[in-house]
Amino acid sequence: MFGLGGQELILILLIVLLLFGAQKLPELAKGLGKGIKEFKKAQSEIEEEFNKTVDEPSKSEKKA
Repeated sequence: MFGLGGQELILILLIVLLLFGAQKLPELAKGLGKGIKEFKKAQSEIEEEFNKTVDEPSKSEKKA
């Protein structure tokens, strides 16, 4: 995962814990989760729109 081992991930988590404190972590994780969800939603919408646009010319070519 991104070239990071277990020790590196633990170190990063400890640094985040020290910077934000234990009480802020659930709030940060919740915000991160919402952000990832929105990003995936936007990505799927863009993919759908792209696929629809790509498929339209091929459908009109079959009619002609």
